[in-house]
Amino acid sequence: MTLQELPPPISPRQMDILRAVAAMAWADGKLEPDEIRLMLDEFAALFAKTDAERNSLKNRLREYLGQNIPLEEVVPNIKSIEDRKLTLRLGYQVIQASRRNPDEPRVNLDEAAAYQRLVRILDLPSDLVADIEASIIPPDELYPQGIIKSLASRLHKILNT
Repeated sequence: MTLQELPPPISPRQMDILRAVAAMAWADGKLEPDEIRLMLDEFAALFAKTDAERNSLKNRLREYLGQNIPLEEVVPNIKSIEDRKLTLRLGYQVIQASRRNPDEPRVNLDEAAAYQRLVRILDLPSDLVADIEASIIPPDELYPQGIIKSLASRLHKILNT
């Protein structure tokens, strides 16, 4: 039996979360090394107990990141509120993970549009979405007064420049 024929190393529920997060990484048409690293590290930490299991899981999950499945196809399978919150958190982390070049915003327009679709499909309360976003935003993007920018305000800035 080859590696390709082995069953996925995670449950179908976990695979749906992985695919939704991978779709966010693919939003701009390119899977960046930092996005791959972040996804593999996060999923290994969530779904494996030992270092050996985490390393094995990272190697096995890498092949599934190449599957770009539309959000509309995979997100409706994510049922529990906890899984939806996890999907939003990981999706937001992934789009924050890299820039294609230093001159562009951390979240480009394609990623921002995909994120808005993810938020809409997940159908989480807006205050919960804001709390999750606030917990992820890099420290270099704080207002001088110490108030963390929301994705909406940053998107407004991107769209109006």
